[in-house]
Amino acid sequence: MARQLSLFEGSTPPDTPRRAVIIGTADIPHEVRDVARQLPQGVRLGTSSWHFPGWKNLVWAETAAPGDLSRHGLSAYARHPLLRTVCVDRSFYAPLSQRQYAAYARQVPQDFRFVVKAPVQLTSPWLQEEDGNRGRSNPGFLDAALAIQQFIEPACEGLGGQLGQLLFQFPPLGRSLTRSPERFISVLQEFLDRLPKDCQYAVEIRDERIINRRFFAMLKETGVRYCVSVHPRMPPVAAQAAAMSGFGPGPLLVRWNLHSGYSYEEARQRFTPFDRLLDEDSATRESIARLCLATLAAGQECTVIANNKAEGSAPLTLIKLAEAIVTAARLRSHSAE
Repeated sequence: MARQLSLFEGSTPPDTPRRAVIIGTADIPHEVRDVARQLPQGVRLGTSSWHFPGWKNLVWAETAAPGDLSRHGLSAYARHPLLRTVCVDRSFYAPLSQRQYAAYARQVPQDFRFVVKAPVQLTSPWLQEEDGNRGRSNPGFLDAALAIQQFIEPACEGLGGQLGQLLFQFPPLGRSLTRSPERFISVLQEFLDRLPKDCQYAVEIRDERIINRRFFAMLKETGVRYCVSVHPRMPPVAAQAAAMSGFGPGPLLVRWNLHSGYSYEEARQRFTPFDRLLDEDSATRESIARLCLATLAAGQECTVIANNKAEGSAPLTLIKLAEAIVTAARLRSHSAE
């Protein structure tokens, strides 16, 4: 998989002393604040990262450089009434320190939650060459000791009670592992069994063949949640929900990643600067809303993370999704009367 790390994301840590930068929150329309008030308490909505200048007047009050938004924008982001969580994507490309996580936590209120992606060195079976092609086998793949040292302990210590899910996102695994899914499932179970039990973990897959009954039984045995992934390589949301129907109740994590028919680079080119919805996906929106309501009815919380490459602008995607959830909840309430 091609490396997608922005230059500014891999440079100065967020806690490094720099010039004072204050990012203001956009003037949020009354109708958006109103839908945020009506959204069920058990629903958390957020975006994949937050460093996008194109969100001016959606999240930011003024134009700011991506690097400034990356280091200082979380406070403004967290003041948006709908944004009660965020996915830290930067950690996928290189491990972050406890101090870096703590710097993020200081910018948001105590009831805010972070979804944090594990470094790819833990989830890719191979190392990546400089040209982006697959290299030799990765010795860090599913190394539990490495995961604890470089990912779990820094995130837990830095974020504390503001940590939501620790997410292991696996890239396409290749034929050697998907030809016999049981092999990967067995190795994954051994890995998950070795992790500390006081954290909430989730697993996201890019290979449809992996998500079989044995896979969900394994997750249930280890106490790990499945992350529903909206991605062209995966079945629709409704099909994934049906596959996990016997999984048992628990918190829901959904990541609305990429619009069908596009590669990440194609979506980036089409949707930049991520300030409007260009290709709405109402079917996925309604499926996620229904899945959230079913999860809430079981007494569990829902977290939905939207990417700009889902429809064109993650904040606008979440506004539409919040409206769909509120409308569906109202209809369900009326039908029950």
